[in-house]
Amino acid sequence: MSESTDITEIRTAVRQLCAQYGEDYWLELDRTRGYPTEFVSELTKSGFLTVLIPENYGGAGLGVYEASVIMEEVCRSGAHAGACHAQMYVMGSVLRHGSDAQKQKYLPAIAAGDLRLQSFGVTEPTTGTDTTSLKTTARRDGDDYVINGQKVWISRIEHSDLMVLLARTTPKEQVSKKTEGLSAFLIHVGEAEGNGLEIRPIESMINHHSCELFFDDMRIPKENLLGTEGAGFKVILDGMNAERILIAAECIGDGRYFIDKASHYATERVVFDRPIGQNQGVQFPIARCYAEIEAAWLMVEKAARMFDAGEPCGAEANMAKMLASEASWRAGDVCMQTHGGFAFAKEYHIERKFRETRLYQIAPISTNLILSFIGEHVLGMPRSF
Repeated sequence: MSESTDITEIRTAVRQLCAQYGEDYWLELDRTRGYPTEFVSELTKSGFLTVLIPENYGGAGLGVYEASVIMEEVCRSGAHAGACHAQMYVMGSVLRHGSDAQKQKYLPAIAAGDLRLQSFGVTEPTTGTDTTSLKTTARRDGDDYVINGQKVWISRIEHSDLMVLLARTTPKEQVSKKTEGLSAFLIHVGEAEGNGLEIRPIESMINHHSCELFFDDMRIPKENLLGTEGAGFKVILDGMNAERILIAAECIGDGRYFIDKASHYATERVVFDRPIGQNQGVQFPIARCYAEIEAAWLMVEKAARMFDAGEPCGAEANMAKMLASEASWRAGDVCMQTHGGFAFAKEYHIERKFRETRLYQIAPISTNLILSFIGEHVLGMPRSF
């Protein structure tokens, strides 16, 4: 089906904004491990990064489908959406589970660009994706909670004003279900750092601004509890489906970026007196990647439409993320092969995007865990772990 005029206008506007920040801008940030402050600020002020915030809080009040289109176009332009994508889905935790006071306090400021909420504090070094076994604790002490523990691979924390943190408020052995006893909190990063919170950057193969966090008797007021004590797993889970759909859309953007690059180069590059794209061995892999990306996009679109309609979409969100991440990686591999040795030169920008898109077969959830989810919850087979 052809897209609506509104979606076409969104795509055009995002492309025009991204064109002001060319690939050399992102190459320099990759070299210096810098953060795209100007790009994120402009994306926010233009309303694209706050589309999911309702109009009464200063946002556009649009859906995950529109947000997916935005993230796709950002990645297709050659930009790195990982620098800012969390602002979209982390905000949903406040919108769906925050108190009226929390919504009034934070959402308009986020929509205006005065506050950044770009970090999810969930993953830990000893538990990984076994979220219900996390070790970070939050103990109630009068009007405060006292937090102790450790997190890892927490991205953008150094460039965020707020973080949603998941911690255990009731020991696992004292609850009937392992998903109980976890609570979500809003953390004011600037206030916490140096007052019980230590942030240590992690050097990694991509410029994702990831850090380790250490909590040592960090105190936060009880008003920072997000939702109900003990029901934090649902707060996080609600945001995960949106996260997976948006990241799947980013992978679609990456895949289309690679296909654009490869098809253009194969048409222009002449070897043995003919364009290399005239050779089926070069042309057919690019064409296959195009078909795979288009098919993955249909699953992304389905998942986004279901999410926006309020329908259960866990399976669709997971499948969209898996299919899109695998298709983008294959497109990246074909793009590298098409360019040959030039693909390794940073000035061609492909190797950076190649590194960036590889992440999404691991994060925010690995392909094997998606397959186990489908096997158990969709196909009804025994739990595999």
